[in-house]
Amino acid sequence: MRSTRGRMTLAEDQPTRAPRWVARALVLSLVALVALGAWFGGRNLFQSVLGPRCQATAAGNSVDFDPDQMSNAATITAIALRRGLPARAATIALATAIQESKLRNIRYGDRDSVGLFQQRPSQGWGTVEEILDPEYTTNKFYDALVKVKDWETGTITVVAQKVQRSAYPEAYADHEQEGRILASSLAGHSPRGVACRLDDPEGEADVALIERLLDNEYALKATAGQGTLTVKAPSDRMAWSIGSWSVAKAVDTGVTGVTVGDRRWTRSRDSDAWEWQPTDSPAPAQQVILHLT
Repeated sequence: MRSTRGRMTLAEDQPTRAPRWVARALVLSLVALVALGAWFGGRNLFQSVLGPRCQATAAGNSVDFDPDQMSNAATITAIALRRGLPARAATIALATAIQESKLRNIRYGDRDSVGLFQQRPSQGWGTVEEILDPEYTTNKFYDALVKVKDWETGTITVVAQKVQRSAYPEAYADHEQEGRILASSLAGHSPRGVACRLDDPEGEADVALIERLLDNEYALKATAGQGTLTVKAPSDRMAWSIGSWSVAKAVDTGVTGVTVGDRRWTRSRDSDAWEWQPTDSPAPAQQVILHLT
């Protein structure tokens, strides 16, 4: 009998190879994944570089947010001013909202948390519908904030934690600088500090909405003119706050321009919309002109 010791069968002698169609499918899948990643990356880059965007600048530092986020930041800051609270209150609230919701009015969260500050109906903050109202939920935050001992001087992380009772209290510190920049620019301490690059409005400016928001968030009225609304401010600083707020709210209201002093912001997708440009038709002192057409 011929010995077969030391010999391998045909199957053992040759390495197992996958059919060619399997290799091709793997290559095509890899190419598709790379292409998909590039598409999403390019889309995100387009949105951040060329899409609608808002920027707040104070003391030489800037932060970018999308228009909806900036609109919510404007509400949080305006309500602090209406209540007679300093910009520090807005800084605390903004840093908290950035951490909790990224300044988005979301309908979900940990357990039953919802809204800008992720407040929980089960913890007495209000109903879901109430908490999803940015004005209501912001006022509830400030109601709790002013009850915190030494909130005006305490560490923002500590103060925010006493209001929120978060599982991750140290995270609020990560957004303190963003909160300060937003508060400074939206409260009028940094004139010309807010600008947005926006698409053209889909229709006419919503005058009724502008008037309601001004009343609810600043307790101020507007006077109608030929294609304009004029708001009288109690101070130059407040005029710049209203001007910045008007830019931030333009995504909701359809405002096409804002004039404060000898500067005007004009709604556009061009780079000019990043700056308040000099104007030959200045607004009177302590007045803000909202352009509707």
